[in-house]
Amino acid sequence: MIALVLCAGGCHRAPRGADPGARLTFARDGRTVAALTERELEAAVSVETFTAYDPYYQRQKTWRALPMRRVLARGFGPATPIEREQLILRARDGYTVPIAGASLVDDGCYLAVADADAPAWEPIGPQRVDPAPFYVVWRKPDQQDLEGHPRPWQLDAIEITRAETLFPHAVPTGAGPDAQRGFEIFRGECIRCHAINREGGRVGPDLNVPRSIVEYRPAEQIREYIKNPLAFRYGAMPAHPHLTDGDLDALVAYFHAMKDRKHDPEARP
Repeated sequence: MIALVLCAGGCHRAPRGADPGARLTFARDGRTVAALTERELEAAVSVETFTAYDPYYQRQKTWRALPMRRVLARGFGPATPIEREQLILRARDGYTVPIAGASLVDDGCYLAVADADAPAWEPIGPQRVDPAPFYVVWRKPDQQDLEGHPRPWQLDAIEITRAETLFPHAVPTGAGPDAQRGFEIFRGECIRCHAINREGGRVGPDLNVPRSIVEYRPAEQIREYIKNPLAFRYGAMPAHPHLTDGDLDALVAYFHAMKDRKHDPEARP
């Protein structure tokens, strides 16, 4: 295994440096509704300081943080029913996380605005990057799994939209039930790092254009790599031991379906 790089579910690469004047953008279906600095957010939302285990740092960390439900109410307006919406969290490095609004308004979800353990933010992740200015953290002991409770750092934007609206060319329109199931798994596990047809995350490679992953890698190798990437190479991609053989078969079926549904707006004539 030399060149296969899948990063579904939790990997970041080093983004550009933190901007002290950075704003967190709030958007609905591509239209910006607000863009707020840390100072503006803190003026509207009381800061809390708490200590909780962080799976990236693998120890207890103390944060100055804002309850996410109040951040969302400030950004989108208090009348917006966030708990019934689908949202996308975007980081500066291209990490793109679809998530249910009901998860974000849970009282354990916070937006960290400062690392209380260090004068500056402690570097994070395999590339040891600065997570400032905004880092999504979770406070409760049962919120440590990165799949169900993602923690994008250098958060840049929060958008209300459905993944199908944001990534229309990643949908296997007209494909069979196995490919449709594979798309649901890809959307939940992979699209935060990977793109299909240039739509999705930008941390890992696009898996469909210019060539689909199934056009140059054997299906069994793809299954094994997704399940346990460290058995092939050292890197940032997490293992996915919770995916069943049926889940992996559905993902491969999705890749095969998308192989015949390529859309590459950047392709040269």
